[in-house]
Amino acid sequence: MPMNSQILISIILLGALAAFLWGRWRHDVIAFMALMAAVIAGAVPMDGAFAGFGHPAVITVAAVLVISRALQLSGAIDVAARMVTGVAGSPLANLAILTLVGAVLSAFMNNVGALALMMPLAMRTARNPSEVLMPLSFGTILGGMMTQIGTPPNIIIASYRANTTGEAFQLFDFAPVGMPIALLGVAFLILFARRLIPEGRRGDGTPDGLLEGANYITEAKIDAGSKAIGKTIRQLERMVDNEALAVGVIRHGFRQLGRVRDVTLEAGDVVILRTESTAFHKLLEIADMSLVGDAEIGAETLKSDDIALREFVVMPGARVDWRTPHDVRLTERYGVNLLAIARQGERLGERLRHVQLRAGDLLLMQGETSTLRDTMAMLGCIPLAEPGLQPIRRRKRVLPLAIFVAAIAATSAGLAPVQVSFSIAVVALVVLEMISPREVYECIDWSVIVLLGALIPLGAALESSGATETLTGWVMGFAGHVPIWAVLALVMTLTMALTNLINNAATAVMMAPIAIAIADQTGASADAFLMATAIAASSAFLTPIGHQNNVLVMGPGGYRFGDYWRLGLPLQLLIVIVAVPLVMAVWAG
Repeated sequence: MPMNSQILISIILLGALAAFLWGRWRHDVIAFMALMAAVIAGAVPMDGAFAGFGHPAVITVAAVLVISRALQLSGAIDVAARMVTGVAGSPLANLAILTLVGAVLSAFMNNVGALALMMPLAMRTARNPSEVLMPLSFGTILGGMMTQIGTPPNIIIASYRANTTGEAFQLFDFAPVGMPIALLGVAFLILFARRLIPEGRRGDGTPDGLLEGANYITEAKIDAGSKAIGKTIRQLERMVDNEALAVGVIRHGFRQLGRVRDVTLEAGDVVILRTESTAFHKLLEIADMSLVGDAEIGAETLKSDDIALREFVVMPGARVDWRTPHDVRLTERYGVNLLAIARQGERLGERLRHVQLRAGDLLLMQGETSTLRDTMAMLGCIPLAEPGLQPIRRRKRVLPLAIFVAAIAATSAGLAPVQVSFSIAVVALVVLEMISPREVYECIDWSVIVLLGALIPLGAALESSGATETLTGWVMGFAGHVPIWAVLALVMTLTMALTNLINNAATAVMMAPIAIAIADQTGASADAFLMATAIAASSAFLTPIGHQNNVLVMGPGGYRFGDYWRLGLPLQLLIVIVAVPLVMAVWAG
């Protein structure tokens, strides 16, 4: 392509990178916008604009997500994980078992799913959640390095290798480098995590701890002559533009919690409200109500045998992700009440109805005991402080695992490429009713699919335009005449810097063609540079935004943005020190 194509695709990708760093929009939206900009500019041909959505890497990622969900639903992995973690004694042993089990699971299932499975166990068994959640997140990331299916960067790198040599990396080709790194990394976390991570800021880790100081939850009495008499709770809330949320009514000494919006108020009723101080006092004045007591109430008042109060974490790609409670209509449509939000270790206390929820947010929800967990699961949130994810199906636990093992065996034996064998496994799971067609679509993180499908054509355009060669020239000019191992370390460092700022899959797509070009210019093995790029792209330990797992533990662990580098920086240095000689020994020949 002419020079202007290099400039155009470079500007588009730099603009996308800036938007990633800005964080105002979702990564998949940014990637799709960048793809459309490249098509309009002529940098990506129109007939190839959507070729990325049929790419083997995209199909494999989707299939892994479905299989991981089927394994979770079967309950087999959950039972095994609880049995293993149940033998822990001391806090150090508990940390070691949680981190090691998380790493092993992550090698064979989606690492976000592995963390979602282990996090409730960690919350239940840990003395202080902040001591174990960050190591658990890092451990599941490390575990994904061991196999092709463990993490999207490995899947992407395997596909790029197929484009370069005609043969992709096989399922366990990542193990000779990834396994030693994962084991040493887990050992480092076990030995040093408790010394390097900051103390959590979640209070006592209970609903009362999240409620404390987060919102104005109090009681107001309907006095004789009040304007609220004869009105429903729904009408009462509208008096202050729905800035007050009624979560319960006390009448004649009996509490009614949960679905109370259609209750008609009578004189003497006491309404339990979650609201801001300003809106609350405005409501008292408008409706002629009086304050009951002068203190905010605790969690015990807000729950009963039929009404539960539980904490949930918003998963990446959830229905509520990037939406407000007002948009989702949590109370009106789903019958659940949002009482508090914690984000980045801080409680959000104002106008919760209009807060845009994000992945990793910790939500304190009130709802019916029998349906709250399933309702929040449908919305894409996982519960905390429960004895693991309760399996939806307790029968036929072995069959999904057998199908998964068969798919791995077929891939390892070369009978079919991974995208085909795993897609056949998905079909088998659906036919045998291990997962429903509706659940197949629900468990796929479509934001990741769109991100990859949009970025793959952009990566191809970067290479075909000659921009990759230009970037490679800059890197080599900076590196000078240094040994191959030093160039390898430089590529890993650049990739790690990028993956901590943007999505790890996006980093793999952008850095893979550059790694191949550097290998060509130096005369080194492309396999060595691709493997180093795969390891580095998964090494997102400095920030919470580099990997979804880091985001998920942020709220429950009470971490702040700047907390991650204290444990993540020495871990990344260890990975570079260990990975470079391993890659040289295994793949540089």
